[in-house]
Amino acid sequence: MQKIQKFGGAMFTPVLLFAFAGIVVGLGTLFTTEVIMGPIAAEGTLWYNVWNVVLSGGWTVFNQLPLLFAIALPIGLARKQSGRCCMEVLVSYLTFNYFVNAILSAWGPQLGVDFTAEVGNASGLAMIGGIKTLDMGMVGALLISGVVIALHNRFFDTELPEWLGVFSGSTFVYMVAFFVMIPCAIAAVLVWPKVQVGMHVFQGLIMSAGTLGVTIFVFLERLLIPFGLHHLLYAPFYYDNVAVNGGIYAAWARALPDLAASTESLKSLAPWGAITATGWSKVFGVPGIAAAFYATARKENRKKLLALLVPITITAVLCGVTEPIEFTFLFVAPPLFVVHAALAALLSTCMNLVGVVGVFSGGLIEMSSFNFIPLGASHGLTYLMIIPVGLAFTAIYFFVFRFLILKFNFMTPGREEDEEIKFGSKKEFRKAHGMAQSVSSEDPDDRPAIDEGDPKAVLAANILDLLGGADNIVDVTNCVTRLRVNVKDETKVADDKDFKSIGTMGVSKNGKAMQVIIGLTVTQVRERFDKLLGNE
Repeated sequence: MQKIQKFGGAMFTPVLLFAFAGIVVGLGTLFTTEVIMGPIAAEGTLWYNVWNVVLSGGWTVFNQLPLLFAIALPIGLARKQSGRCCMEVLVSYLTFNYFVNAILSAWGPQLGVDFTAEVGNASGLAMIGGIKTLDMGMVGALLISGVVIALHNRFFDTELPEWLGVFSGSTFVYMVAFFVMIPCAIAAVLVWPKVQVGMHVFQGLIMSAGTLGVTIFVFLERLLIPFGLHHLLYAPFYYDNVAVNGGIYAAWARALPDLAASTESLKSLAPWGAITATGWSKVFGVPGIAAAFYATARKENRKKLLALLVPITITAVLCGVTEPIEFTFLFVAPPLFVVHAALAALLSTCMNLVGVVGVFSGGLIEMSSFNFIPLGASHGLTYLMIIPVGLAFTAIYFFVFRFLILKFNFMTPGREEDEEIKFGSKKEFRKAHGMAQSVSSEDPDDRPAIDEGDPKAVLAANILDLLGGADNIVDVTNCVTRLRVNVKDETKVADDKDFKSIGTMGVSKNGKAMQVIIGLTVTQVRERFDKLLGNE
């Protein structure tokens, strides 16, 4: 679990770039589609040329996904000098692809690969960093990156004789990786074409599953949220070749001009886009949950609760980040979370049945950039169906949650008499919990003094205390909302209610793997947390 958690957090890094890249691609596609914009967007016009320049830049992330995943993994997995490890992975990954290119150029027919074919589609080939190679997608990139990271962790500190000092550090790692990439390339050209055949068969099964496939996928994705493993479920579908060549995100972005120029149903034009339907519960379900919490809270707590619910609801609806509100009830009322997963699956199923297909895994910002903005003119009637279906489920969420909360007396936010959620100073927290006062810079044995005027620094220090102190930390990474920490002794970690008392949304424990739910400010808290550990 520790290794899976660390890998999952590291893998999520490049995904953070999608929000902005999606907006650029969505707007660029809209403004260069003549069917929508008219003659002003005809190819060759000044308008078209200007926006085409912008659109070309927007494609960067989606055209280089394997490269981005490869060089992002060391950020979370390299034990030291992660920046240098990123460089080592980049040059080694490119070397690997040059080896594959040379092997297939010489022996492609004998290996069952038509290396003269154009890249893309069903050829099994791709361009990575300007190199024509096998399309191994995210999986290949992560495998090679993992190999190089292991070499980096093993050989980076290798001491060479002084007269060979120029070959130490990153150079030595690359020297070793260079020769390791040769058997890796040979294994790839022997094995991967067969894997691609299996992927094509699996793609057919996914497509044939239709609406039922959407239901099962969304239900499982929500259920894996508490364990932080949902990334491992959806990433191969969204960013790799499992459902469609290139991954659903990249394939949908490339298909936008054709989709915008057609009035046929999206379900028939791009059925593979149906899987990315996990965002509907974020836009319509979360407001219903928040309303149920407010309605069932004690009257004296409602004003305070509203201050909590408004920002986390807006975050979920606009950005698609639901952990802050989900973890407010996950541990106090686990059955509610199972109901939430079931309702989310049912909501996505209904959206699919009315023909709403596309990239709908995030919040309204992402949905607009990939769907409503570029495709609204040609598929607006389909999108209008979203409103009644979504609002109906907001009401369903509200009444179901309200009924269950009152029926079983679940202690959801606002229902406890002495409940208080706020940022507290470390000094106050230590005093309340009978801990030694060690935040003062006057204490010679203390870590660097905490800036108590910085709420994020205070929060980081409090989190560190609740995790058992610096001596109990093995390593730390983060995803978009969670601080993912592996600890030596899980018995030293405080309870979920203690984490909530300092201003987080709680903690998820899986053995020695801890996930502290912070929200969208997790990167800033992680920075302060690293400083406390001495990991500048």
